[in-house]
Amino acid sequence: MPSRPRVTLLGPQRLRPTLADALRGRAPEGPIATITAGWQEREGDDQELDQHLEGRTVNLALYRRAEAVFQRDPELARAHRERQERMRRAQELYALRLACAMDCAYALPRRTDEEDPLGAERQDAIEAIRTLDAGHLERVRRIQREFEERWQPHARDAVAAERAELGAILRNVRALAGAGGRVAVLLNRLRLFGVAELLGQGAPVAAWSAGAMALSERVVLFHDNPPQGPGHAEVLDAGLGLCAGIVPLPHARRRLDLGDRVRVALFARRFAPAAALAMEDGARIEWAGRPEGAGTGIRELRAEGDVAPLEGAA
Repeated sequence: MPSRPRVTLLGPQRLRPTLADALRGRAPEGPIATITAGWQEREGDDQELDQHLEGRTVNLALYRRAEAVFQRDPELARAHRERQERMRRAQELYALRLACAMDCAYALPRRTDEEDPLGAERQDAIEAIRTLDAGHLERVRRIQREFEERWQPHARDAVAAERAELGAILRNVRALAGAGGRVAVLLNRLRLFGVAELLGQGAPVAAWSAGAMALSERVVLFHDNPPQGPGHAEVLDAGLGLCAGIVPLPHARRRLDLGDRVRVALFARRFAPAAALAMEDGARIEWAGRPEGAGTGIRELRAEGDVAPLEGAA
């Protein structure tokens, strides 16, 4: 990709849509490409999104295109399933090791130590988690590389035909809007068709929820109180890397216990130097290689355990 597109990250859009306002100054007229692949079978149920953007949308239909590719190329479909199974097993093993490391890290700061209340032991525990995260991310990247090198999906006829169509669409749109849904599905489809490489230099990108997560350097799944029991944030995969240095946290107020200073501090220190950004309804931040200003409605999880408005970029 010749240069990174200008990106706007938004808070969730279902209850408080702000996408049209965000694109009004950047793409005042002309078609807007949309990505709703994270909705899977509901990918085409985009009438509200199209209405919000005044009938200007062109859905890239990445989920439907991927299903068509797998039907036309059973060999690639089989290889893709095998890759996904390898990644699933890697995630399970990582989660087992992570649970033990996280339990230790949570327990340490709740104990008192007159000489060193936060101390070296706690820092060592955090470093152990960071090492575990980095090792898992490299393992996932290796699985991805092996798949790409062996099967070269972009060179296969079924994928190449779809990429040619997508390239023609993206050359003629004024912006790209990426919705939420299942982030793993969304990221897989973006990667299968190399959408980041197809983007033109001038077309701005706006994304929210899972779409915002997919644009970051690493995708982090998070929920402090999931239905199945206590949760720990997990590194899932490398993102597209269009927004370096942040961990987007859509619906953070609902998914994270932001009043627990120990949990907030651990999250912030674990993913530093990336900034962990809580993005609720109405949140907005502009990105052009770095954040431009403090944004609107963006709060940052701090290493001290508090959650405060994001300060302006230097």
